[in-house]
Amino acid sequence: MELTQTFHLLEFGVLMKSFFCFCLVFAGLDANLFATDPEKPNILFIAIDDQNDWIGCLGGHPQVKTPHIDRLASRGTLFTNAHCQSPLCNSSRTSLMTGLRPSTTGIYGLAPWFRNVEEFKERVSLPQYLKSRGYRTLTTGKIYHGGSGRRKTDNEFDVIGVPPGVGIRPQQPLIQDTNHPLVDWGVFPHRDQDKGDWKVAQWAVEQLKAKHKEPLFLSVGFFLPHVPCYATQKWFDLYPEDSLIMPPYLKGDRDDTPRFSWYLHWKLPEPRLDFLQEKKQWKNLVRSYLACTSFVDDQVGRVLVALEKSGLQDNTMIVLWSDHGWHLGEKRITGKNTLWERSTRVPLIFAGPGVVANAVCDQPAELLDIYPTLVDLTGGTPGELSLEGLSLKPQLTGNREPRRPAITTHNHDNHAIRTQRWRYISYADQSEELYDMKSDPNEWNNLAGNAKYRQRMDSMKQWLPKTNKKPAKGSRSRILTFDGLNATWEGKKIPPDAEIPKINLTPGKR
Repeated sequence: MELTQTFHLLEFGVLMKSFFCFCLVFAGLDANLFATDPEKPNILFIAIDDQNDWIGCLGGHPQVKTPHIDRLASRGTLFTNAHCQSPLCNSSRTSLMTGLRPSTTGIYGLAPWFRNVEEFKERVSLPQYLKSRGYRTLTTGKIYHGGSGRRKTDNEFDVIGVPPGVGIRPQQPLIQDTNHPLVDWGVFPHRDQDKGDWKVAQWAVEQLKAKHKEPLFLSVGFFLPHVPCYATQKWFDLYPEDSLIMPPYLKGDRDDTPRFSWYLHWKLPEPRLDFLQEKKQWKNLVRSYLACTSFVDDQVGRVLVALEKSGLQDNTMIVLWSDHGWHLGEKRITGKNTLWERSTRVPLIFAGPGVVANAVCDQPAELLDIYPTLVDLTGGTPGELSLEGLSLKPQLTGNREPRRPAITTHNHDNHAIRTQRWRYISYADQSEELYDMKSDPNEWNNLAGNAKYRQRMDSMKQWLPKTNKKPAKGSRSRILTFDGLNATWEGKKIPPDAEIPKINLTPGKR
């Protein structure tokens, strides 16, 4: 059945349900008696921006403090080998919410909004699907990238709450010479209540206090630890500088990686490690990121407490995820935009009715799998929706049937394939990387040049997407193209003998 036909039939079903409830009310009966459907649990959908695996239960940093997320993981199933489809906000979130890979849509950059691409303007997104199933859809903070999905004309959500944002800022940048409004970090006098994420959490808390007739899809998107990483003093103090453990780093780490790997993040606002070391800011950035992670964990905790107090917890499916990871000096960079573990590995937790508690799954999982999983858990049929992900319901119910690898894509024809043990990377110019994640979790030893691993790499190449669209019309911001001979970054050809930028930051207005 075509996707549009399916959607229209679902819409008809919702209209019939509404008419039935009207008749009940007219007859003097309470329509709310029929508002609770055991096959349709409420869904609390929590997104965290730029959150890598520095979460206590994931073990990405030995000192990080995230008690509320850790407690949520103990209530449900934690996926320790979950990966994003793209290491960039717009592309990753578009993939998750549409159920399509970036290589299928051609959306690789910070633009376009997928509704502005002719082929996908009628695509049924996750919230639209749930609305057709009788859900009341609410959103606050950052779910789609930027302001996308928040305009009434977007028709993504029934109720639109507090927008995403940094909140209060210092009067002057804390870090000099970055020349970009978002590239800043550190501590300055302010209150948690002044931060955008505190307000996002508060709005979600208020919605959970209210009475609702339909099952809820409440999406709550936190901005931090995305830069600027501003923290209040109490969170900063959790990570004293004199005992701070820094990210693993090996000098010369990239000597065995292809030159093409640099093209994926050729010139960006996020600083290189050289800049941080020169300005003596590496520890400050790491502390700021950790502090912001703990602050966001606290906001997640506020929402989870409100859910518990609401009486809805026993019939609410909670999904917590991040759109991609973030480097903090590893591979000589900060930020995302790579196909390595620190950039692709993300938190992914499901907890709620029917989900095995205190479970850990190390099988590969993708953010792309969230949409079909929620379709499955709400009584729908994922196969009717042309989704490219696979339902995680078997893993959530304790059935660990074999899983395919996780695939991450950044710009056309650049892909990472992640199995339980191996990471294989194929770039558009056919250069390669291979890492044994069991013996080399920091990806310091590229095995691609060793002939004994050729068969393994060829086996993993079979999972590369067969469709690799060039950037969609309207694409911009962090777009890399390759014509077989020349690489072009942001519309400018990269000379084959160009020096790799060491501290080159993309300027911007504050």
